[in-house]
Amino acid sequence: MATLVIDHAAASSHADQHPHEHAPAPVPTAPSPERVAMPAVSVNGVPISRKAIATEVQNFPAPNPGEGWRAATRALVVRELLLQEAARLELAAAPATDAEGRIETREEALIRGLTERAITVPEADEATLRRFYGNNRQRFSNAPLFEADHILLAARRDDAAGFAAARQTATSLRAQILAGHDDFATLARAHSDCPSAALGGSLGQIGPGDTTAEFEVALVGLAPGAISEPVETRYGVHLIRLNRRVEGRVLPFEAVRDAIAAYLDAHVRRQATVQYIAILVGRADIRGIAMDGAASPLVQ
Repeated sequence: MATLVIDHAAASSHADQHPHEHAPAPVPTAPSPERVAMPAVSVNGVPISRKAIATEVQNFPAPNPGEGWRAATRALVVRELLLQEAARLELAAAPATDAEGRIETREEALIRGLTERAITVPEADEATLRRFYGNNRQRFSNAPLFEADHILLAARRDDAAGFAAARQTATSLRAQILAGHDDFATLARAHSDCPSAALGGSLGQIGPGDTTAEFEVALVGLAPGAISEPVETRYGVHLIRLNRRVEGRVLPFEAVRDAIAAYLDAHVRRQATVQYIAILVGRADIRGIAMDGAASPLVQ
């Protein structure tokens, strides 16, 4: 039995070269590589090399090295099973070319040819498509749109005094607007730290996911014409005015029929593929890795 050595210190050093705004601060790691036991793996007497597994591991991010090794090994076992079955059936490779001009490898073509031959799925009829549409109407709705203005008083979370001052200023500006002393657009031009200040604070039309979560929650809760309480985000403190809300509408069945058919076809095809692989696993002599399989085509 061999061991796979994974140096986390090297991986941490590489990750530090690509900081992300939301990533937690990097935690120093001592140079103590983890060792993962790697038993010899074979499929019907054909070995899966440790070098191939070590290469495949990079395609399977996992919480720990052991899980990554097992996932990579299972993927290679399935690939070998499919290639052996294609050879048993004496299939010929016919590499296809995609829209970008990329050509399949011989092995990819064999696996595709095998699955196309062995896995057939029924086409969903009109009643099934309409039933899915009726049971999942929320999936086929346009997102609501909001026309809103805001005033941003920029502040950093790690500057408590600056954040408190921004909050106080926002409260004061809101009171001025509600009392009718100044209009929202005038105060936005004078005080907002957002480029939208030049437009009187106008953000135009925005939808779900276009703003921070805190901003969106406050916006959704506003009635047209209302001005929010001060809203705190990572950018600072905002005042938000909702001008108009355009509710989403459910798309007609005819507009989404083809998308539903494609989704159901892919879903059933995935299930059939899992079942087919389970049958191959159940018939095979697999050493060195546990695989779920079935000895009968009646596997569910």
